Amino acid sequence: MEKLSVLEQRIIGCLIEKQVSTPEVYPLTLNSLVNACNQKSNREPVMSLDEQEVQSVLNTLIARRLVNNVAGFNARAAKFQHRFCNTEFGELQFSPGELAIVCELLLRGPQTPGELRSRCARLHGFAEVGQVEACLQALADKGPYVARLPRQPGKRESRYAHLFGEMPEPAVAEAPASGREAELLARIAELEAEVMRLQQRLERYES
Repeated sequence: MEKLSVLEQRIIGCLIEKQVSTPEVYPLTLNSLVNACNQKSNREPVMSLDEQEVQSVLNTLIARRLVNNVAGFNARAAKFQHRFCNTEFGELQFSPGELAIVCELLLRGPQTPGELRSRCARLHGFAEVGQVEACLQALADKGPYVARLPRQPGKRESRYAHLFGEMPEPAVAEAPASGREAELLARIAELEAEVMRLQQRLERYES
């Protein structure tokens, strides 16, 4: 499979995320997808894309058969869903845990197993870090679809990156979160996801 550009990764990641976390409003309208791409939570880097930019990338992904518009040629009713993985025609087949990890890596770039366990909670519950590590190993064995990066100086855990395309490094390295900080970050992400869910429902009723 061709490598995904940074913007393609963001769109595919958002579609996977919303498919799992808010299935009642999936597939996504163009406006909902733009909002998802520009979320300030659970995104690295934070982006500020407009509808024209997102539509241009969607056109490329549609041509590559990685996304389709379920409304066909009806532009006003356009709703988009990914065909990146777990379809009857594609070769990429992931378990729920593997899918959650791939999604988070597409949305946030390289992360440690501990970070993935916390951030995947909205998509799939991992009881312990060992389960995350088992899924990462499965993804490394399958494709490989992920790779372990060299451990950074002063860090206890190695980070893992997906191998579907280039991922820019953040300009400033994040300080490792304590257990309490990780808990609060996960709770904030849940609340922001709920707000997004309510906004998308409102859009659906108004359309």
